[in-house]
Parts: sequence; C-alpha cells; structure tokens
Amino acid sequence: MDVTTPATSARDPWLIVGLGNPGPEYAMNRHNVGFMVVDLLADRMGGRFKRAGKAQAQVVEGRIGPPGPESRRVVLVKPMSYMNLSGGPVNALRDFYKVPVANIVAVHDELDIDYGTLRLKLGGGDNGHNGLKSMTKAMGADYHRVRFGIGRPPGRMQVADFVLKDFAAAERKELDYFVDRAADSVECLLAEGLERAQSAYNS
Repeated sequence: MDVTTPATSARDPWLIVGLGNPGPEYAMNRHNVGFMVVDLLADRMGGRFKRAGKAQAQVVEGRIGPPGPESRRVVLVKPMSYMNLSGGPVNALRDFYKVPVANIVAVHDELDIDYGTLRLKLGGGDNGHNGLKSMTKAMGADYHRVRFGIGRPPGRMQVADFVLKDFAAAERKELDYFVDRAADSVECLLAEGLERAQSAYNS
C-alpha cells in the first residue's frame, strides 16, 4: 500500500488546505503562503473559490492529474477563521466530504527552513505553528504537510511580527517560482505518493 494513503482508496477525495489569514491586509504576508499555493492550484484547475456552506471556509472542487482513473478528486480549502482557529473549518469539511485524515494536506509557512525550500512529510509536531496546532487538536496529527520555508526573523524581530509582514522585495523576485514549485509538489504527492514527492521536491 502506498505510504501516502494508509487505509484509504483511490476513490477517496483529498482536502488540500492552504493555511493563512483572510483579508487583503494579510494577502502577501509570509504567513499566507499556503493561500498563495492553493490559489495557484485553483487557477490550474480552472476553479474559483466560493463559500463552503456553513463551514467557515472557501473551497474549490475539482480534480488533479491526467483525465481518467488516475486523477484525484480534490477540494482546495482556505479557512476563513484566522490561523489559530483553522482546525474547526477543516474538520467540518473533512466530515462533510468524508475525507480520511491521511488524505488531508496542509500547505503552510515554516520558520525553521530556508526561504523557498520545501519539505513534505506525513504527521509530526506543529513546531509552534498555530494553524497546525489547531488542525492537530481537531483531528490528530496524521495528515500530510507541505512545509514552505520562510526562514527565521532577522536580528531581534519577534516571530509574530515576522510572519505577519509581507515578503521582502528581494524575496518577491523569486516568490512566484517557489509558489509554483510548491503547487507542483502537491500534484506530485497526489499522483505519485509521498516518497516520490519527497525525492523530487525535498531539498
């Protein structure tokens, strides 16, 4: 059995959760890189985010992968609850779409990785990330993560200030490329499994 899908089948849908904060004032923050990645995936699918019924989230439903049985049914998710309450909306959508926890992918910023570097993994701790902390509290830790490195804050800047600032001008020059690569890694994870995606994208 593929390591990415314990106790699941190819027919089970996936939730791809971009973590971030709602509102235009947060749109280009480092903390919102998860939103940026799922926005790009939505563009690739030709979908537009819409409100998810009673859940405090926006969703796009579609498929990732080549046409036919190899494609994966996916629901892209942007929680609208603010970062530290992300678990509630995600868990509600997990129940609604009947998604196994192992078929959930959280795309999020990661302080302990250099800017633009990716790390994919299944399960693990939250490393102080409030979005992951909320998701783990709601459904356990056995979901996938696409960790997008943003690096550590310079000097004595507080972490909370750093993650809620926009990417610096020098970082923005490469941001589109790194977001594109992160979206590619999600597609690879669903199509080829975790080990193949790690081999291709972990650096």
